[in-house]
Amino acid sequence: MARVLLLSLAALCTACAGPGAHNAAPPGCPATARDLPVEALYGNWQARFDGLPGAASVVLGKHPEYVGVRGIITRATSAPSASASVAQLAGDINDEGELAIDESLDGRSISGVWSATLQPDSCGREFRGTWRNAADETTHPFTLKKTERTADK
Repeated sequence: MARVLLLSLAALCTACAGPGAHNAAPPGCPATARDLPVEALYGNWQARFDGLPGAASVVLGKHPEYVGVRGIITRATSAPSASASVAQLAGDINDEGELAIDESLDGRSISGVWSATLQPDSCGREFRGTWRNAADETTHPFTLKKTERTADK
């Protein structure tokens, strides 16, 4: 009887924990992007956009004018003879704790907007969110993953 009661209690505790309980941040890792120092965003990342071919290379560094990041994204093209598309990026962690990045193909107007949340089990190395193409307002889910271990760029 005690064994059945113990098993029932264990099952109840697991059910009460809910689906988010397994996504908790490991000890010593940021639970949200608000807990992440901006320097952790510096470095090389890989971006994958649902519905768009291939992966893009992202390099982020210190923004010279405010606490945030500035960098570039390089997207490969599907045509072998075409050159890669390069755009400028600038962003930060906003008040809601999301990674917010503006993208510009010409350095003047916004061509894309990124909004993503830190994945708690990634220890600051993965964001998931939505990218909006400013030209046609289409949106694409994306994943941004850090591709290097160092964060001091």
